[in-house]
Amino acid sequence: MGSARPRRLCPPRTGTQRGSYNSHINRAQVRPPSGETVSDERARRLSPPLRRALPWLIAALLLTTFGLPSAAAVTHLPTFPMIGVAHPEAKNSTTTVNLTDAPAFNPRSVSASAGGTLSVHLVNLGAFNHTFTLSKLPNVALSTASTPAQLTSFFAKNGSLANVSVAPGGTAWANVTFNASVGGDSFEFVSLVPYQFQAGMWGFVNLTASGPGLELMENTTDNYQFIPDVLYAASPIHFPLVLDVLVTNTGSLGHTFTVSPLSNYTLFPDNFSTTFATNPPLVNQPIGSGAGTTAWANLTVRAPGVYQYICTISGHFGNGMTGLLYVGVVPPPPPPPVSTAVVESWVLVGSAVLLGVGVLIALVAAYTGRFPAKPPSDEHHY
Repeated sequence: MGSARPRRLCPPRTGTQRGSYNSHINRAQVRPPSGETVSDERARRLSPPLRRALPWLIAALLLTTFGLPSAAAVTHLPTFPMIGVAHPEAKNSTTTVNLTDAPAFNPRSVSASAGGTLSVHLVNLGAFNHTFTLSKLPNVALSTASTPAQLTSFFAKNGSLANVSVAPGGTAWANVTFNASVGGDSFEFVSLVPYQFQAGMWGFVNLTASGPGLELMENTTDNYQFIPDVLYAASPIHFPLVLDVLVTNTGSLGHTFTVSPLSNYTLFPDNFSTTFATNPPLVNQPIGSGAGTTAWANLTVRAPGVYQYICTISGHFGNGMTGLLYVGVVPPPPPPPVSTAVVESWVLVGSAVLLGVGVLIALVAAYTGRFPAKPPSDEHHY
């Protein structure tokens, strides 16, 4: 047997040797198969500086894209209803009515506020049965010449707001709620026991307008706006209609709440003074300066329609401070709500700074190499 040849260890490859392959084998020496082409994948790749900068550019864009809407959504404008709807204001009262064998009600006249509940404590002081029957029709006085049958027929046909029978020596309660817009009306009450009404057992509930029939709320701003700029009193069953508007100043400037007396009539900044000189406004209520200042504007509307209200302080109406009061007329639907997000200046500046930082880091990384630098490696390949 011959002696074995000694192995020769190969020296480790160097960068020069690795580069030798790349430098000696070039594109021109590679022959593609017939009918095909050779494409250089390296030519389609981004240059190393751009590849290093691309993640930072994407991060900067993401920060701006998501950070801006998120920060902007934190702050919102104060919201108000687009249409202010009137609500009844309750005015409740309690009274006592004695029923006697005269026959009579004592007292014969009872006062109550429109828009509230009247509670009547009925006390029978006699030895006979009596009723407290309140007519449903306003401002109708029944004739004492009516027979008991005719009186019963009237209530059967028209109904009653209350019909309470009180035994001799007994007590009872009659609770009646009146519509908020019937101020000034009278409702007759009688006893339906035969011939007691004809003998004088009758009386009236008189409704006063000492309190507002319907209540509305309005706000004034330093942007020369009423918010809301549409007020709505829906289908009142009776006129005149008493309205009470609570106006709150949300800014620092003083204003007025002035309602035109003319329905379906448009006021303009250059003609409202002339119009009011011959047609006094339904109300001209000053609203004091300072946020939180309030004032009640009481007015009486005598017919359905659309009434314009304005601020009469110089320049305010001209800058758009006006609104419409719809009484018994349905207002048109409001426009679609707009976004209430506010992009404040600090949000824009912060987003610009974030984007600038991202671009700066990307440029530095593109010209100086990997950022942060790749840690050194001790590994060697043989």
